[in-house]
Amino acid sequence: MPKPSASKAAAETGKTRRFISGVVEGFYGRPWTMEQRTELFQREQKWGLNTYLYAPKDDYKHRMYWRDLYSPEEAEKLVALITAAKKNGVDFIYAISPGLDITFSNPKEVATLKRKLDQVSGFGCSSFSLLFDDIETEMCPADKQAFSSFAHAQVAVTNEVFKHLGQPDTFLFCPTDYCAAFCTPNVSQSAYLHTVGENLLPGIDVLWTGPKVVSHHITVESIVEVSSVLKRAPVIWDNIHANDYDPQRIFMGPYKDRPTDLIPKLRGVLTNPNCEYYPNFVAIHTLATWCRSGGGQRDVEMTGDDDDEAGSDPRYSPRRALTLALTDWLQEFLSTDQPGGPRPLNPTHLKKESSDEEPMQTDVGDPVYVPGSGDNPLFTAEPLTLDDLQLLSELFYLPYEHGSTARTMLTELDWLKAHREAVGEAETEMVRSVCVGTGMTAEWRSRAKCFDVMCVAVFTMFNRLSNAPNRSILYDLYNYICDIKSGVTLARAYVKQLGGQSRSSGQVMTDDPEPWGFRGGLSGEFQRMLPCHGNRDLFRHPPMTSVYSIRPFCPEDKTEIQKIHMEMQRGEAKAPAAALPALISDGLAGGQLCPSPSCGLVLEDERGVCGYALGLTDATAAALNNQRALPGDFPSMITMQLHPRVTDPAPARRMIGSLLSLMKTSGSRGVFCELRQGDRRMFDFYSKLGSFTTLKMAGLPQDVIAMGTSL
Repeated sequence: MPKPSASKAAAETGKTRRFISGVVEGFYGRPWTMEQRTELFQREQKWGLNTYLYAPKDDYKHRMYWRDLYSPEEAEKLVALITAAKKNGVDFIYAISPGLDITFSNPKEVATLKRKLDQVSGFGCSSFSLLFDDIETEMCPADKQAFSSFAHAQVAVTNEVFKHLGQPDTFLFCPTDYCAAFCTPNVSQSAYLHTVGENLLPGIDVLWTGPKVVSHHITVESIVEVSSVLKRAPVIWDNIHANDYDPQRIFMGPYKDRPTDLIPKLRGVLTNPNCEYYPNFVAIHTLATWCRSGGGQRDVEMTGDDDDEAGSDPRYSPRRALTLALTDWLQEFLSTDQPGGPRPLNPTHLKKESSDEEPMQTDVGDPVYVPGSGDNPLFTAEPLTLDDLQLLSELFYLPYEHGSTARTMLTELDWLKAHREAVGEAETEMVRSVCVGTGMTAEWRSRAKCFDVMCVAVFTMFNRLSNAPNRSILYDLYNYICDIKSGVTLARAYVKQLGGQSRSSGQVMTDDPEPWGFRGGLSGEFQRMLPCHGNRDLFRHPPMTSVYSIRPFCPEDKTEIQKIHMEMQRGEAKAPAAALPALISDGLAGGQLCPSPSCGLVLEDERGVCGYALGLTDATAAALNNQRALPGDFPSMITMQLHPRVTDPAPARRMIGSLLSLMKTSGSRGVFCELRQGDRRMFDFYSKLGSFTTLKMAGLPQDVIAMGTSL
């Protein structure tokens, strides 16, 4: 029998439906524990949020085995969870996802769905949701006969279940086309959404993620458009802090890029945050601040933030909301997370140890060790600060942007790399003559020092986090902060190497690095093989847009190679090409010499040949013809050049690596190349490979540089 209609009764009494605000546990991965969910309810009550949507994708009986009833043990846990939510004034919404394999036209299937929700209703749950996200859209033959479209099938079952449950006050429907990007051809013309809007009962609310699955911005205009089609204001299922699609990322920036003017246009907002429970403090806290800012209940003045971007929301400042959240989160970091757990840090409780490891604690009754005058001092764990958490947030900010410190570090590293000629290898008179000058050198060293200070701040943050008393938060963060520490360590070592402050680093630029010196895993290998890898980096300089291929050289390529060679010569000097000093390799590029068998490669893009790499395994005769004396350990010669339209260094690195491998296979033990001083592009390229060094070579013209590498 259908149950009495709660929503109808509410409508008859003129009761206003409250704005839905809270958290959806809807990610793929390990679900949160019952204890974490209970703690979440307490936080929601404290911060003014009112809803929790239970939809963990890895609860088998929520999705994969949706037909199965809960066992007595499982039922006991759900009853406890629903009770805890009610105790804290949180509306517990039970979501079920039958779309993987339900037959919509089969009455037995619909009865099974009702039976499952009746069971959960018996646990004390009064709010529900049907989810049809992330499923195949092809209907089975039986459903094709019964329904004119997939949307009609979903709406029919949803309406029937809604009425069976007594039309509860809160009943959410997640469409298969749950964002604008999924709509064909667009939102306003989507037959699917129009069917949902016209046929779904008015008491049922619709979930929507915005323009995309993970939406950068959600505008008032976009919500007005979808509301018009759905004939109701949507509930935003916000994935801005979700990280289940990439295990290497976590997001601890503030809730932002959603104006508070949205609030009157919406039925509610639920954040679907990181898989890790504890790092979601910022996401949930700032969402709560956003909700209060738009509802006229501001307990903190959020206006007048001059540091925010122009045109920012006058009622809500993400930066100030973040500071409020981090201030509260710091107190949790500094408290122990369990009885009998680590005590607040005190140097008398700690033995000397590596700063990267968890402090080892002594028994309470142990005598206090006092070092002698010649002994090492006791290790003192510095307490975590608000600045540390601010840095943590900026390093792990949001999907579409880095925090300010992360952006600054990337910008500075990029500048230091681009202007490396000002320092580092500029030791010989020949190379120094092409450097920018002492002014650039001073600026480089000043900026390198600032970069080093930022790196040290990351290490300090890591050490303080590692020694924080609350280990539960740390364990959720540890893999991420270890990863960023490793990356910053390598970047710092590289900059020091460029500045001549350390010996040539085998860690940074070696062909056989330690495992922590590169991004590992099969996924990383696949991505590096794809032509567009790096296109979506948040920091891109320059962007890569072309697809390149490398193939063996053939005699028919001589004409195109000569064109590139002559064009690059014209660009190297303001004087006529004849005035340029001759290089041994001019004969290879000009066609007078042929590369050794299997020692020539050509780079092509969609417009044709755009680069080449050619080699002579024995350059003795060519050197004599040019009055050169070959370096003893470098009997072979190579030349490489790229057309100016090739802005991405990756294909060039692959091509030179392939050529060196071919030269080694042909018996070469070392190769050299010659460069004119005006060819700064190729000089930088070879220098950044790490294996090429400047050579002394008898007979070398004054304005020619020789570089070589052993094979």
